[in-house]
Amino acid sequence: MHPRKNPRPLLPRALAQALIALAVTVAALPATAATAAGPVPAGSLEATAGKPGDLLDVTESAFHPPPGQPTLTKAWKVSYRSTSALGEPNTVTGTVIVPQDGRKGPRPLITYAVGTVGLADSCAPSANLPKGTAMEANLIQQYIWRGWAVVVTDYEGLGTAGEHTYVAGRSAGHAVLDAARAAQRIPAAAASGLSAESPVGIVGYSQGGQASSWAAELKKSYAPELNVKGTATGGVPAHLEKLVPVHDGSYGSGLLFMAAAGQDAAYPELKLDGYLNPKGKELISFLRNNCVILGSTVGSFKKISDLTTSDPLATPQWRKRLDESDLGTRAPDHPVYLYHALGDELIPYSLGKALRSDWCAKGGTVDWRTIVLGEHVSGVITEAFNVQNWLAARFADKGTNGNC
Repeated sequence: MHPRKNPRPLLPRALAQALIALAVTVAALPATAATAAGPVPAGSLEATAGKPGDLLDVTESAFHPPPGQPTLTKAWKVSYRSTSALGEPNTVTGTVIVPQDGRKGPRPLITYAVGTVGLADSCAPSANLPKGTAMEANLIQQYIWRGWAVVVTDYEGLGTAGEHTYVAGRSAGHAVLDAARAAQRIPAAAASGLSAESPVGIVGYSQGGQASSWAAELKKSYAPELNVKGTATGGVPAHLEKLVPVHDGSYGSGLLFMAAAGQDAAYPELKLDGYLNPKGKELISFLRNNCVILGSTVGSFKKISDLTTSDPLATPQWRKRLDESDLGTRAPDHPVYLYHALGDELIPYSLGKALRSDWCAKGGTVDWRTIVLGEHVSGVITEAFNVQNWLAARFADKGTNGNC
């Protein structure tokens, strides 16, 4: 579709960038094109009814880290009521996984925000967790081994009507919090200790780092009843506009154009299509119908100026919406484990450090961790054990003063 000169030297780098964007362990890849898993029509689920977190539909599912691997778990695909970035009711889907280990008392619940999977419905975690093709399944399994339940949101527009509102922070934060509410309301999960009394941990990295950080900031006002003990978040793109010069024309430019499509989906007044030339329209259409491996590879090494008739980022409406996705305007009301790799090539270390400063200045309790050796993808892998231990201490009601 977009031929390149000398493709051999670029392909390994582009594929590495795609894996980094996903923030995953070495697991089986999801489908790269939207060939299955049609969207759930929001209207049929009465998205406007009820309150955020209310269950609209529950069906049995399965959890297989690699394909066919048995796990001592029960899983359900849920559709639940949430709230868009504009404050309007919407429908979001997700997957709830509960260990079958005989535990009856309040079971800790992790509401897990995945890294970038792509914009097509077939990329949704709920479409891939049952098949063993979800990129972060091995990380999720580590929480299951601890005896904790996990709910994985699909975010707005993945597997549901409409486009995926990729990196629209407020929408993602709502989806993460409402996923926890929905998980606690599954009647069949109550027998395994999952209930409104369950302590909650919020977890995410990369795109999931933005989503989990937004959930942490919004929890006090949006979901005060949730018993959130802590948030562990890393590789956070805390300021989207500062990522533009990092990715424009680079091997990460596909992510930049995915972000533009996501903002356009969240905020209809942005009218992205009006700024695109034919090549730009072709690329955005391709991204919307594929998953991240293929999308980020095809979208790499492209400049905004080559795909637009005018720069949308020069307009006040685009700048306003990007500014609204900035984190650090309020401190979470619970402890946070915030970590970032010093050599992060996709989301600069300075963004994580600035978020720490913002939260600390506003009175937050932040355990800050610099990963000295490594880059974006290795950060979530090497830090996984520390994240789990930190959350275990919070679930055990052990205090932390942070290191602000």
